[in-house]
Amino acid sequence: MLTVALPKGALLKDSIRLLKTVGLDFSAFLDSGNRQLQIQDPTQTAQGLLVRAQDVPVYVEYGQAQIGIVGFDVLQEKKPQVAQFADLGFGHCRMSVAVPSQSSYRSAMELPPNCRVASKFIHCAHDFFSQIDLPVEIIPLYGSVELGPITGMSEAIVDLVSTGRTLKENGLIELDCLYESTARLIAHPLSYRLNQYNLQHWLDEITKTSQPLAASAS
Repeated sequence: MLTVALPKGALLKDSIRLLKTVGLDFSAFLDSGNRQLQIQDPTQTAQGLLVRAQDVPVYVEYGQAQIGIVGFDVLQEKKPQVAQFADLGFGHCRMSVAVPSQSSYRSAMELPPNCRVASKFIHCAHDFFSQIDLPVEIIPLYGSVELGPITGMSEAIVDLVSTGRTLKENGLIELDCLYESTARLIAHPLSYRLNQYNLQHWLDEITKTSQPLAASAS
């Protein structure tokens, strides 16, 4: 049976809506009374796995799921061995460098060498500062990274930004955008090559359905 890895959190509702348009209904995951992490769609064509967004590419890479929906930010951070098929056009946000609004910095290039940068996106932050040839100390935080500059533990943060409201309410401003992120359709490479579970059909249908969304997002 085809298995689809779905991300908990902000992308879940739109992911389920998209899959429903191609005949895969996992809307039971949206039921507040549901505690199941694995369900079958009503037609018993496929099963869905409800996992943390960061774990979606892991399930796909290891073949426990043939298809997954995940943010581009997760793919950039984890660099999983999966096949990327489509920009699905929802879940738009950006990876940004931010600092306290009262600071004198207005560009990441102005940050002092060897300063501290808090982030849960360790590899993305490291890659960015390496590209601009600025040595920094990356402090890994997995909760509210905004507290890094607020408490004085770091001069800056690298984090996902959607509306910018959280930054503003915590007295932070964006300096630079590393990249834009949207939801992406991924697949297990071997399953795709072997066309297991009619995988090519489902990838084509999901991609075709998502194209208007991706066009409007761009």
